[in-house]
Amino acid sequence: MASVAMFEGLVFGEAGQEAGIGWVGGDACYLLDDGGFQLHIDATGVDRQVLQLIKEQVQANRDIAVRGILEMMGKDDVFSKTAVEYSINRMEEATGQRLPPEARDLLRSLGFRIIIDIHGDVVQLDMPVEEAGDE
Repeated sequence: MASVAMFEGLVFGEAGQEAGIGWVGGDACYLLDDGGFQLHIDATGVDRQVLQLIKEQVQANRDIAVRGILEMMGKDDVFSKTAVEYSINRMEEATGQRLPPEARDLLRSLGFRIIIDIHGDVVQLDMPVEEAGDE
């Protein structure tokens, strides 16, 4: 269990309501309103599901993803490439870390949304898609 909800502000219920954040003891939860009752859904479980889905997407386009990350970093050496690939392989370990507010705001503005059901299962992941250019 983690003390932070990694995707705070990006998680929504199936009815479209944004999930709040709460804690049970020291464990972070996403809160969904279910007819006036606040459901506490373990944030770690939701965050792991999301990271796994993102990892699957990255793995499907691994070469393009690694190249893009290296370009954003302004690096093009074997050590940076190895570090990026290592990070992709261990993506699930990021659970429990807080996304920087700027990154969260950027993801939200790009349409990134996580839809969960009342059991904490990710039922939909809306991720920004880059449209193919004429290049």
